[in-house]
Amino acid sequence: MICDEFGYVSFDKNGAELLFNHLSLRADRKSTIITTNLGFERWDKIFGDAVLTAALVDRLTHKAYLINMNGESYRLKETREMNQK
Repeated sequence: MICDEFGYVSFDKNGAELLFNHLSLRADRKSTIITTNLGFERWDKIFGDAVLTAALVDRLTHKAYLINMNGESYRLKETREMNQK
């Protein structure tokens, strides 16, 4: 499962619990990729529940590969190149 640009849309309580349950069932069994511009410390604002967020981050990061990619946005780079022509 791939969650791209995670955090742009907040969840209500029911949605947060459903996603938590789904991701919990996948933990240690199936691959999950999440892309986001938000650090884990801001995820509680997405889910609206600090305890649920801590449990979710714990499950997602257990035996995970975390890749922190800092740099210029490729979309912004393409736009600049296009506008220079």
